[in-house]
Amino acid sequence: MYALTDPQVSHALAGSGAGAIAATIVCPLDVLKTRLQVSTLRVGGDAYVSTLQSLSAIARTEGFVGLYRGLTPTIVALLPNWAVYFTVYEGLKEFMEPVGAAGSQSWSSPHLRHMVSAAGAGVATVLVTNPLWVVKTRLQVQHSEALRASMPTRVPYSGAFSALGRVAAEEGARGLYSGLAPSLAGISHVVIQFPVYEQLKLELASRRGKATGDLTPTELVVASAVAKMVASSVTYPHEVIRSHMHVQGLGPFEGLFGLIGRIYKDGGGWRAFYRGVGTNLVRTTPAAAITFTSYELISRQLRDIGAFYRDSQG
Repeated sequence: MYALTDPQVSHALAGSGAGAIAATIVCPLDVLKTRLQVSTLRVGGDAYVSTLQSLSAIARTEGFVGLYRGLTPTIVALLPNWAVYFTVYEGLKEFMEPVGAAGSQSWSSPHLRHMVSAAGAGVATVLVTNPLWVVKTRLQVQHSEALRASMPTRVPYSGAFSALGRVAAEEGARGLYSGLAPSLAGISHVVIQFPVYEQLKLELASRRGKATGDLTPTELVVASAVAKMVASSVTYPHEVIRSHMHVQGLGPFEGLFGLIGRIYKDGGGWRAFYRGVGTNLVRTTPAAAITFTSYELISRQLRDIGAFYRDSQG
């Protein structure tokens, strides 16, 4: 119980719990989004038409389990992902908070603090979880007949942990950290998302004359959903590149520009970098709303529990 009085523990528990809840709910859309990303006009481009038709086709040909491929590594990755992310984000934000007149003037802007905190947290989570995202991507696409011709020939992975072991044994760090370059570039996503989210919370709280910690779940849903839509729309191309690198196992930085050229050529121009963006918005907007709202509400409950424990001990 004493651990709950530690803010870092609260951030970690709240973040990991919120991420797991959201990932389970939107997993079918994540499967479809990943397959759309790695398809091109030349290979599998017309295999997935509308969202509902595509989900129905996956369920019909692969069964219900097909809609939840990659959920295990997603959950396993999200636990450290959001735990590390929210913990580092809140820690950096608190570290850069000015203290009185002698406070650090260089971090006096809340927007700058939020951006730097988001970037630092993003780097930490990418380095910790990249191998699990590689496994997740491969599990989600390996049973797609439409994409089979565009993927390397591999014996199908039987599960998340065996896949992780095989990638480590067969490809080493090169395979485990394939797609690292676009993942690091994707930190721009959270650098946009978190400041927008924080600013929207401030705006909503100011209009209603209350503190951000007193915002209702509905207000938190609105702020998190809008922030996610803005960030996702601006930074989506890095996700397409990353998914291709995960599947191909190109290594952390190898072949990046050649791959970009091939996606452009085979996918019919720049629109290839936005394949699946609609499905992604349908998936990420509610997922972000669930994650951030759950995080805020779980954090409040943990703070209340911690405060009650401290009071009872005093």
